[in-house]
Amino acid sequence: MDPKEFRKQAMKDLTNKTGVYALCDLDAIPIYVGQSTDGIRARVQRHLTSARSNIIANRQIDVWEIAYVMAWPVEAQRQISVLEDYLFHRFDKQLPLMNGKIPNDPGALDFSLPEVETVSVMAEDEIRKRLDSALRLPRQIEQYQRLVDYIQNVKDAEHLKRSLQAHFQRLISYHNTFLA
Repeated sequence: MDPKEFRKQAMKDLTNKTGVYALCDLDAIPIYVGQSTDGIRARVQRHLTSARSNIIANRQIDVWEIAYVMAWPVEAQRQISVLEDYLFHRFDKQLPLMNGKIPNDPGALDFSLPEVETVSVMAEDEIRKRLDSALRLPRQIEQYQRLVDYIQNVKDAEHLKRSLQAHFQRLISYHNTFLA
């Protein structure tokens, strides 16, 4: 199946409740954590199609790398921002996220962590193909260069530099895999 068609079909399995989501790379590692007060599916679709998505427009994330979406539906609006901040800090400790801005660490949650829903938005054979370091490394080098160019020529901002640093740390891993 065509990757775009697979993604379109897979998105139907993603909740459209309000809450928090994580865009995950080919290794199923979160690269971005966001929130949606108008429906997670709708917000993620805007990221994946580059429609009204600053993280895509600012070159912070390459859609080619997004293979999974994790979602935590939340009913109470007041919990959404707290949960987003909590998950940001949880995942950012593992490998820096490309959100750019660092939210306040809320510490422990004063409510139960909602059950996570995970949807693969890329077919397994496509994921295996893209994990090939001969494809992935050059692609991510280009993405890194696009972000450098954006910072130099459009917007020199600390949150973009933080995303650039997160890209660099991932590039080291891709580079080492390529050499192995």
